[in-house]
Amino acid sequence: MKQRKLLLIILLAACQFVAAQNLQLHYDFRHALHSKVFSENYVTSTFEMFKPDKWGSTFMFVDMDYNQSKGNIGLAYWEIARDFKIGKCPIMPHIEYNGGIGAGFSIPNAYLVGASYPFSCGNANFSTYIAYKYNAFAKASNDIQWTGTWGIPLLDNKLTLSGFIDVWSENKDRSGVESGKKVIVLTEPQIWYNINSKLSVGSEIEISNNFYGNEAYVCPTIAAKWNF
Repeated sequence: MKQRKLLLIILLAACQFVAAQNLQLHYDFRHALHSKVFSENYVTSTFEMFKPDKWGSTFMFVDMDYNQSKGNIGLAYWEIARDFKIGKCPIMPHIEYNGGIGAGFSIPNAYLVGASYPFSCGNANFSTYIAYKYNAFAKASNDIQWTGTWGIPLLDNKLTLSGFIDVWSENKDRSGVESGKKVIVLTEPQIWYNINSKLSVGSEIEISNNFYGNEAYVCPTIAAKWNF
């Protein structure tokens, strides 16, 4: 499960009136590095779409993990987010939905409401938002999430550094039997070599703490991306 918000910010700052989509394929080495926790390496596909308009912008992505027998899909996860323009105010209201389904289980829905702020520094584009997050666990969890994203073109756009970091709280026990909160950190920096305007190759490194159980993990991929 991945979270890919970086394209929203890069394009919002750089090309307000252009829609964009891309398809990514990642080969994930997590079993090779953490065999006691993850049963196999597998391929993940990600489809992203970003569309700005005169009222703001919409971003969505869908992840699919091909981690079942014979490479069948074992998990599907998606997010959709909307930012709203209010005149020339640089801070925009932000709403978001996250959810999905896996082999024999459902990923609890999450609903976010907050405020986002995109900004740039030279050719580098950044954004941050903070939001109230409602996690629809067996016992509902009322939480806060902070997200930061970046996109940095280098070497006359032949190389791109991008990624996001999420920090959020949620109930330690989703069933509600035990009380208390935990803080989860998830970041996915990416590096892309842009062969041309359509095709890129590179890597993503998923770094997490408290996301899979109560441990920290580093899970790199090799990847290819096609821009439509």
